[in-house]
Order: sequence, then C-alpha cells, then structure tokens
Amino acid sequence: MDSTFPRLMLDHARQRPHAPALREKEYGIWQTTDWSQLAGLVRALACGLHLAGLQRGQHLVVIGENRPRLYACMLAAQALGAVPVPLYQDAVAAEFVYPINNAEVAFAVVEDQEQVDKLIEVRAQCPRLDRIWFDDPRGLRNYTEPGLASLDALREQGQAFDRQQPSFFDQTVASASPGDVAAMFFTSGTTGHPKGVVHTHASLLDRARAGQRFDKLTEHEEVLAYLPPAWIGQNIFSYAQWLACGYVVNCPESASTVMIDLKEIGPTYYFAPPRIFEGLLTSVMIRMEDAGRFKRWLFRRGLDLAKRVGPARMDGQPVGTLDRLKYALGDLLVYGPLRNTLGFSRVRVAYTAGEAIGPDLFTFYRSIGINLKQLYGSTETAVFVCLQPDHEVKADTVGVPIDGVEIRVADSGEILVRSPGLLKGYYKNDAATAEVLTPDGWYRTGDAGFLDAGGHLKIIDRAKDVGRLRGGANDGAMFAPKYVENKLKFFPHIKEAVAFGDGRDRVCAFINIDVEAVGNWAERRNLPYAGYTDLAGKPEVYELIRECVEQVNADLAADERLAGSQISRFLVLHKELDADDGELTRTRKVRRGFIAERYGVLVEALYGGKAEQFIETAVKFEDGRSGMVSATLKIADAKTFAPLGRAA
Repeated sequence: MDSTFPRLMLDHARQRPHAPALREKEYGIWQTTDWSQLAGLVRALACGLHLAGLQRGQHLVVIGENRPRLYACMLAAQALGAVPVPLYQDAVAAEFVYPINNAEVAFAVVEDQEQVDKLIEVRAQCPRLDRIWFDDPRGLRNYTEPGLASLDALREQGQAFDRQQPSFFDQTVASASPGDVAAMFFTSGTTGHPKGVVHTHASLLDRARAGQRFDKLTEHEEVLAYLPPAWIGQNIFSYAQWLACGYVVNCPESASTVMIDLKEIGPTYYFAPPRIFEGLLTSVMIRMEDAGRFKRWLFRRGLDLAKRVGPARMDGQPVGTLDRLKYALGDLLVYGPLRNTLGFSRVRVAYTAGEAIGPDLFTFYRSIGINLKQLYGSTETAVFVCLQPDHEVKADTVGVPIDGVEIRVADSGEILVRSPGLLKGYYKNDAATAEVLTPDGWYRTGDAGFLDAGGHLKIIDRAKDVGRLRGGANDGAMFAPKYVENKLKFFPHIKEAVAFGDGRDRVCAFINIDVEAVGNWAERRNLPYAGYTDLAGKPEVYELIRECVEQVNADLAADERLAGSQISRFLVLHKELDADDGELTRTRKVRRGFIAERYGVLVEALYGGKAEQFIETAVKFEDGRSGMVSATLKIADAKTFAPLGRAA
C-alpha cells in the first residue's frame, strides 16, 4: 500500500496510541515516547517549521546522535514536503560546508552545544544558513547567535499555530505523494566531494517492507539505534523499517554506554558493520586473556566445539546426538553467558553490512548461536538488495536477491542492480547520475562479483580496486586488497590494514594495531610503553603481528585465485588511521588512494627493500589542535607459502 513516512506514523498513532515507539536513556533511566506522544510532537514541530519558513522541497539539515526529537524533526520536515538531510555528527566543522551549500540549506536542527559550535564556526561560509535549533540546551544559555533557538521554543510556537489552524497539519500530510523526495544522504566521499543521494518515500519504504517480509519482522522487535543516522544503514533499520513495522527503537544515552544499553535492551533485531563485531570480539578476547586458567581452558574447548558443530546447527543440518549434548552443555557454560555478555541473548536476526566481513569473524558469531547474516546494498539502492535466508548462510556470499531485485553481472565482472529501491538521482549532479544509472534502469554498483550455482551473490572487491600483480613469480595473479585486509582484521590485535600490490610484483601492507588489545597483551608480559607510537614500534609487537600476517598468508595459499596476494612485507603505522585526517571515511572505510599518496615514502620503502624509514605526519587532535607525529618505522618481511597444488 502506497504511503509516506508521516502517514505511517499517524497510522500507528491511531491504531496503537499507547504502544512504545521510541525509548531514550537519560541520566541512566529509559524514557518512553509512545506513538500518540510522537504524533503530537511531530505535529507541533511541523507547524513550528512552517512558521519559520520551511517549504516543500527545501532541505533541513539534522546533525546529532540518534535522539527521539531529532527523529521527530525529520518526520516534521517530511510532513511539510521538505527533505531531511542527516549529516555525520562526528564530522569536523569544515566537512559541513559542502553539503550545506550544495543543498542550499537555510534550516538546521542539531543535538547539542558541540554541533551548534560547529555550525557557528562555518556560518560565514554558508550564507544561506539562517536558522539553527538545538535539542539539548546544556551550555547554550548565554549564546546570542542570531537565528539560534531551542526545539522547545519551536514546539511551543508550533502548538500555538496548530490551535489557530488545526487543519493545517492534516492537510499538508495528506497532500504528500509516495513519489515525493523523502530524504537525501551524502555518500562518504572516498574520492572528491560527497554526492547527495536522493530517495523518495516509495524507494525507501519499498526496500524497508521487502526486508520486513524477508525476515518476518513485527511490531514486537526491539532495535538499538547507536550508529550515525547519516549512514543509510542505520537510517533504514531505525527509521524506514521502524515506521514500516512499528517496532521499538531504543536510543542509547551516549557512545560510552552502548555496551551497557545493549545488554539492558536485549535487541531482537540487530544491525552493525563488521568493525562493531570486530570490536565486540576483541573485548571478549581481552577479557578471556585476563581470566583464570580453568576459564581460559573451558573457553577454548567450548569454542573448538562451537566452530565444529555450531554453524551446521544454525543452518538446520543434522548434528550427532553426542555433539548435540556437548553443545547444549557448552551453551549452558560458555555460549549462553557469552551471548549475554555481548547483549545478544534475545537476538533473532542480526545483520552486518557496509563492507565485507572476515569469514572467520562471521563464523565465530554463528557458531555461538547468534543468527548473524550478511546483506548487500548501498546508499543508492536503499540498502536491501541481497539478504541471506535462514539455513542458507554462507560466509563467502551476501545472500540472494530479494523481492523486486534483479541482478546482472556485466562482462567486466561488475554487478548491475535493478530495483524499486534505486536512487532518484544525485542532487544537482546529472553527470554522476548518468554514470551509475543506465538508460534502461540498471544501477552500476562498482562492485566485482558473481552469482554462484545456488543463486547467492559473491562479492570479490570493489571493481576499481581489483588489480593484477605485475612481474615476479606471481605475474598476472589477481589482487583483491579488501579481501586481504579483512582477513588481517579478524585478528583482535589488528584494527585496520591497507594492502598494496596492483601493478607491482608483490603485496605489501600497512597495519594499525588495536591499542587496547595489544596494550593488554603487552601489560601481561610486563612490556612497558609510552603510547600508541611507542607500542607500535616494539620488536615484540612486530613479532606478534608477523604471526598474524603469516597465518593470513597460509590461508591465502589455499585459495588458488588469491594465492598470489600473500603479504611479502609489512610495517606497523606510527599512528591510527583517522577520519579527521582524511584517511578513513566517516563510515570507517579506508581511503586507499589518499593513504598511498600521503604515505608514499613508506610505500616506496616497502617495495625498495629498506629495513626502516623515517616519517613525519601532520595530525588533528580531538580538541581541534594540529600537531606532528614522527617515528622511524621498522619494515618486516613475512613468510609466504607455495599455493596448494603447486610444488613448493
């Protein structure tokens, strides 16, 4: 049935007025907003925004964490026919300038003082930006910035207008069409300026409902909304599907309380990119390193059994009676407590997306009884393209095309998608739109892959990133950097990796250690260190990382197509890759080209056979200051292995 987001919200308010719609944790206590209260808030905010001059087709920037009143502002804008544009709350002020000017934004709603300060900082560069409203008033009492006001004031103005013209809100909601633009999401911009991806109510809701049908989602699901609302993945799960299904969205108190809040809520439907699952596993491994000998022994024995039995059990395959009994005991002693510790004791469906997840990491979660599945999609496809059906989950695929989706593999190996969820276009960028949308309605994903015999899609890498080695023993061998990087990142001691090799005679890599995991490892060995740079350069740490690299090489040797991608040399970077330094996108995707250029001297040292290389790098600190970090980095060789089936 055709609808819009505000109409769905009003439907829930009529049918289930007192059912919880949103929860927010404030001062340690969960506060609930029911559908009736939400409808009243949206009504008042929409009237207030109308009074302020927000008109159909205009853009409203929204910046902050997941907050009920920010969601209400997005609904209020959509009720007026305006277009909410969520931006990343952790972006530095300068990153707001382009999207605000590109979208000709005059109105902004932000969470708190931090975001207000950013907009004030760039306001001179954004001449159209006229009004700014804030949700949290702490620290803002004495601000005298023109056009700055609280959401409370906006709501009160809207309530007064609604009393005078009680039919206005209902009429404007009724006048909307599913084909109207509903939201705009700026891509993370791995190269050049980000592009504004324009979606309609119809495209977003079609994909939200397709996912709802696929996993039989109901209004009884509980979801934790803790990722940036500007990322379409979070937006689909906690906004589009929330309104399609009517389930409860829970907003954590802060980033630092997410793990506690996760355990308190016990979500039934969970979504996270691989880095979140990597971080959770790392925290578990660190805790187990500090546990007593018996607990460590029990944990290892339990995991060995889980890896052997768990995936088959999750996929509905037959398991021997003795193994079933052993697994039941393991579930009582190890897996159940572990799921509870992670906050996954009630999860019915968990998805990961955004980038490829390491197969070992994926198998770990499924082996302990968590129904973790992969999905495939992008901002331009409204996320849901392929999903993994229960009992048909493979670590090396991203599932089957779901309702309404057609997939075609071009001769070049690039995946093409046709779906009702495709973008309307890139905002004010017809050339870029023409590059990705064919005249007959196919979207060029930029990903390389193929459909296997069972109809499951397998992604190799970004099409532009898949390369070939040139020269040496592996001349002509395929090189898939993301695949190599993901295998490295499975190890809890490795946080990030960047692999190089296209057009070269061998593969080399930069490694970022996980300072928490490696720091814990070092402390247990009485290995002193003064900070990240000092720890990263320790010979003992290099040996630890070398073991990880060589294990990856041994795994790659077993894959005939990727055996040439084994890592010959590596170094441990002297600083963590950071989005504020331009090295990662806001969704923490590696900007490989930028990194190769910025650290060109290190790349050449790797391939030039040097044993060490001095580097000095400009960095931005969390408080906004700039500085320099310098170090002489060691460069290490790693053992490679003969491909299976080939003579050593």
